[in-house]
Amino acid sequence: MQNVYTVGQINSYIKNMFAQDFLLQELSVKGEVSNCKYHSSGHIYFTLKDEKGTISCVMFAGNRSGLVFRMSEGMQVIVRGTVDVYERDGKYQMYAKRITQDGAGELYERFMHLKQELQDRGMFAPEYKKQIPKFIKTLGVVTAPTGAAVRDIIHIAARRNPYVQIILYPAVVQGEAAPASIVRGIRALEQAGVDVMIVGRGGGSIEDLWAFNEEIVAQAVFDCFIPVISAVGHETDTTIIDYVSDLRAPTPSAAAELAVYDISLLLNQMEGMKMAMNRQMQGRIRLGKTKIQALYAGLKMNSPMGKIREKRTYAMNLEDRLLAAVKNQITGQRHRLAIYIEKLKGLSPLDKLNQGYSYVSDSKGKTVADIEKVALGDCLQIYVKNGRMEAQVTKKYPGEIV
Repeated sequence: MQNVYTVGQINSYIKNMFAQDFLLQELSVKGEVSNCKYHSSGHIYFTLKDEKGTISCVMFAGNRSGLVFRMSEGMQVIVRGTVDVYERDGKYQMYAKRITQDGAGELYERFMHLKQELQDRGMFAPEYKKQIPKFIKTLGVVTAPTGAAVRDIIHIAARRNPYVQIILYPAVVQGEAAPASIVRGIRALEQAGVDVMIVGRGGGSIEDLWAFNEEIVAQAVFDCFIPVISAVGHETDTTIIDYVSDLRAPTPSAAAELAVYDISLLLNQMEGMKMAMNRQMQGRIRLGKTKIQALYAGLKMNSPMGKIREKRTYAMNLEDRLLAAVKNQITGQRHRLAIYIEKLKGLSPLDKLNQGYSYVSDSKGKTVADIEKVALGDCLQIYVKNGRMEAQVTKKYPGEIV
């Protein structure tokens, strides 16, 4: 009786046969992508087909780091990996380790290898990036002398600032001679001392743009002491010099805008600054005039002549007050004198003499007011209103008043 095998045993046997086949362990298969699905786990499931057949493929998430593009339906690719059997389903499939686009796969590999090498050497490091000057006088351009790229750069630069001088190095930008020509252009404009440099060309296939992925071009950009703006292809195109240059522009037109400042904006800013300065100057002038007027008024008040006039006026006022005070004093004293005169008149002996009285003094001029102060025979002086007489006491009559 023949041996009977289980399904699992057969699938295991077939898997073992695949594992022992050296060819199936490492091979490359090219075909058209179909039924491509990116799973949430990170795995990619797709079918590879040509006009004679199909094969199921899977790329696990751990191998996706080398995939530099997103696969889509109908894309021609080359898949490198292993063909093996999935025992549970009894189906064989290809386990992809690396996927490249057909026709450009080798270039992509070279691109990724050089990119990683230059990155490891530090040529992409931000600390080596030079600042793009805001205002420039000369713009160097390394590109083909004909084509849309140079026309766009010249047109946009002239529109933004017609005073910027553009120095064009007519380089070969495609083919075997292109890398050396681009390097010569970079060094020539570096020697010319331009303020900033644009290196680039218009769009094209990866083969057309490959000169800008060469190591000698990347090294020339890195070594250039002039700030370099890369402008290769369209916005979706990426080349090695985009990583090495000081600034990447998505297109040549954008590079011209980044390199040349719009002079109309500058003029508008300057006009605004001019108006602001004029307003500030007018305000300062008005404030200065006010201060000068205040100082002039203070100078008039504090000047020597002003002080003299002030003191003179004060002296005149004092003089007027003194004269008025003197007059008041004189008037008061006169009035008082008149009162004293009147009082004196009432007490004056002469006035009494005019009324018939007389004044008697002894020989020594002392007033005789007491009968006891004189003796018989004493000589007396008698004063009347119109003269003096001498008399001798011959008799006294005490207590008797006529």
